[in-house]
Amino acid sequence: MAYVQEGLGHYPAALYYLSVAQAWQPQYSTWRKMVAVAQEHRLTGYPDTWRQNLAITIQRYYYRLLQALLLLAVVVGILLLLRRRTADRAWWATYAVYLLLVGLFLNLLAPGRVGLVARPRVPLMAGPSAGSAWLTTAAAGDRFEVRGQQDIWFRVQWQGRDAYIRRPDLLLVE
Repeated sequence: MAYVQEGLGHYPAALYYLSVAQAWQPQYSTWRKMVAVAQEHRLTGYPDTWRQNLAITIQRYYYRLLQALLLLAVVVGILLLLRRRTADRAWWATYAVYLLLVGLFLNLLAPGRVGLVARPRVPLMAGPSAGSAWLTTAAAGDRFEVRGQQDIWFRVQWQGRDAYIRRPDLLLVE
């Protein structure tokens, strides 16, 4: 669908379909295509850096590794419960540290929520209201990391700081 939309000249729709494919199955080729389309139309939010390549690698293996870590936690937990009398406190402390590390992995390396601007000339605001300071205007297809939601506003990451965009103007990639 992305290539059809790009052929029709609908680059925001093409970027949305490419983003959905990237979220579903992260690949370097999909990301490079997104970067090429974004550079052609001068869009923001599509870095082509070694950090982005590392993030793609982590996203690619995140769920498989998480499943293995959680399966190991369940098996070791069952073994510790079955050997309750012979297992000393050191094993339980090691198991608690392992569970803490799995929790950190789950929370710190989880893929972030991303949104694409759906309409042309969308204002980015400094606060979650129409009366707050105007920061810039986003183009259709610009990509932002979504940090949260307040009422009808999404809080997004823009140039290292928080900005707000109205919910109807941003398509979440899920």
